[in-house]
Amino acid sequence: MHVVAAPDKYRSTATAREVASAIAEAAHGAGWTCDQVPVSDGGEGFLDVFSGRVRTAVVRGPLGGLVEAPWRMLEDDRTAVVETALASGLSLAGGAEGNDPIAADTTGTGQLIAEAVKAGARRVLVGVGGSATTDGGTGALEALEPHSRLRGVEIVVACDVETRFLEAASVFAPQKGASPKQVALLTRRLQRLADLYGPTITERPGSGAAGGLAGGLATVGATLVSGFDVVADVLDLAAYLEQADLVVTGEGYLDEQSFAGKVVGGVVALAAEVGVPVVVIAGDGEEPQPVRWYSLVARAGTQRAWAQPLDVIAELVGEELRDRGS
Repeated sequence: MHVVAAPDKYRSTATAREVASAIAEAAHGAGWTCDQVPVSDGGEGFLDVFSGRVRTAVVRGPLGGLVEAPWRMLEDDRTAVVETALASGLSLAGGAEGNDPIAADTTGTGQLIAEAVKAGARRVLVGVGGSATTDGGTGALEALEPHSRLRGVEIVVACDVETRFLEAASVFAPQKGASPKQVALLTRRLQRLADLYGPTITERPGSGAAGGLAGGLATVGATLVSGFDVVADVLDLAAYLEQADLVVTGEGYLDEQSFAGKVVGGVVALAAEVGVPVVVIAGDGEEPQPVRWYSLVARAGTQRAWAQPLDVIAELVGEELRDRGS
């Protein structure tokens, strides 16, 4: 019997790669074989699910200080992976409490893209979740000047939301520390940019991702795509699923949003296409759900679920696989 471990990260507790490893350990203990294929939807942890050489660049952080940000060049030596959260992320600003939502900018993300292009990348995958910013991508665009350097370079923005450009401030800025007055100011700023960018850019689903960074990058030719879809394509997830008797995926919290462009929904849909059953292991979640799922909190209590998530995941997966193998 063969299982594919294709989880997302569990925010603040475990990376997707760590979760996949825990699932694999449990599978081997239950007498199953396992392929580990950690997945992302373009949010935090995007860089971690890819292989290839990790490089670093010193770039401007979201509030102006310098940060050492990693990026990857994949094995083909022409595709680079950049994660916005590692250059312009809310965590780098000290969370919502430490952030200046008006001043935070995406310059560092633009600098990482420029570094990748300078290193020879002809395709750059940009995961845009987890940003501190609502600058409409102006910082990144300035860092990429002259934009002629992007001629012949394909920029693919991996969006983890479908929010449109003018919705970015009202939907996400409060999570980045913005007050109601600041949300109104940021919305006006985005409106001025929307007048420059034009409706073909700003009305695209996903253009509001990372506070409008996605829309800004679209003005220099970037393609906006589902983050899960681009990751699944690069990792060839479908080929792994075709060989599986079971798929185990998971994330920190399972709710209706999990099936709206996120990893769990993407894995469930892809598994359905090839006729493979799915089990979801979540930190916690809401009932009812259209899939078979387990809650770490329900299994082990809140304290242990947060302190030892990998152990609890391994216990649940081991029991599930032994039941299926008996």
